[in-house]
Amino acid sequence: MKPSTTPSPIAGATPEENWVHQREKMLLAPFAMFSAQSRGRQHLEAEHPYRGPFQRDRDRILHSSAYRRLSGKMQVFTGEMGDYHRTRLTHTQEVATIARTIGRSLCLNEDLIEALALMHDIGHPPYGHAGEDALNECVQDEGGFSHNQFALTIANELEVRFKDFPGLNLTQEVLAGQTCRIDKNAAGQRPLLEVQLVDAADSTTYDAHDTDDALKLGLVTIEQMSKLAMIQESIHYVRRNYTALDEDFMRQAIVHRLIERQVTSLISHCAGQLKDFQFESYADAMSSSFVIEHADELAQQKTELEAFLYQKVYRHPALITIRQQAQGRLKEMFAQYCQKPELFPPKYQLRAKEIGIPRMAVEYLAGMTDRFCEDAYREMFDKA
Repeated sequence: MKPSTTPSPIAGATPEENWVHQREKMLLAPFAMFSAQSRGRQHLEAEHPYRGPFQRDRDRILHSSAYRRLSGKMQVFTGEMGDYHRTRLTHTQEVATIARTIGRSLCLNEDLIEALALMHDIGHPPYGHAGEDALNECVQDEGGFSHNQFALTIANELEVRFKDFPGLNLTQEVLAGQTCRIDKNAAGQRPLLEVQLVDAADSTTYDAHDTDDALKLGLVTIEQMSKLAMIQESIHYVRRNYTALDEDFMRQAIVHRLIERQVTSLISHCAGQLKDFQFESYADAMSSSFVIEHADELAQQKTELEAFLYQKVYRHPALITIRQQAQGRLKEMFAQYCQKPELFPPKYQLRAKEIGIPRMAVEYLAGMTDRFCEDAYREMFDKA
C-alpha cells in the first residue's frame, strides 16, 4: 500500500510540520490570513495538535453562554408575531454559512471567517436594535452602549472558561475584526479580507431573510416589493424557471434567488479584482484600495431594497409599538437597578464595584434574552 502523504496532526509539531498550517498552504490564497501568521493570544497557550487557532476561537465562541442566549433574542421580529422568523442565533448561523461559501470560493481562511461570523452579534441586547438604542440612552453620559463593543467585553472579561484568566482568550485577529465593527468609518488600515467578507455576508443575509420574514408575516406583499429592482429581477428569474407556484413557494424562490444572486455577484466581482491586484500577502491587501464589495449596479439595488425595508418593515406600526414598549421596560429596569443595586445577582455585585452601577446595570440587561427580560420586569414591578 502506498504511504499517505497527508501531514499528520502531531502534538508539539513546529509550524512547518503542523497539519493545519500545511493544509492552509495548499488551499489558501497568498492574501488570506494564515494561522501561522496569527499574532497569538493575550494569554499564551500551546498550539493544539489538530485544531488551528481560529478553529479554537470558533469553538470557544460556539460554546459560550452569550452565543447560546442568541436563540432567545429577536433579530427584527418579536416572538409575539409567531415562531417562523429569524432570531439572532439563526441569523448568525446564516451569516456563517454564506460567509464560508464566499470565503472558500475566494480561497480565504474559512476558520477565521467562521469565528468572526459567530462572534459578530454576541453582544446584542434583547429586543434588537431597539434594545440597543434604549441602553445607549441610559448611559449616554458614560460613553453610551454599543453591541459591537459589548461583544468584546463578553469575550475578554465576562465569559468564564479558564481558571487562570478571564474571557475566552481569542486570537488578536478575531478581536481586531470585532473592533473594526465598532466604527466602520474609522481612518486607518483596512481590515483583513476575512473581516470585510463577514460584513458583506451579514448584509447579504439580512437583506434576504428580512424580506422573507416580512412577506411571511404579511407586513408587506410581493406586489408592493415588485417595484424594487432586486425583487423584480428575482421575480422574473423565478417565473422563467418555475410555473404555477403558490404564494409560499414563490416567496421561498424569490428569497433563494436574492441570496444566490448576491453571493454569485460578490464572488465574481471580487475574484476578478483580486486576480488583477495579485496580492502577495494579507498585508498587501490591507494596505491597498481593494474592498470586498458588490459591483455598482447591484450595490445600488441593495441600497434601494434596504431603504424599503427600513421604511415599510422596520418602521411598521406593529413593530414600532412593540419596540416602544420594550424600550420603556428596559429604561424602567435600568433605573430600578441603579436605585437598588442589591437586586443584582450576587456574582454581579463585585463587578458593579469595579465598573460602576450604571454600567453594570446595562451589561446585565444586555445579557438577557427577550423572555428573561420580560419575566424579570414582571417580577421587579410585581406585574401579573
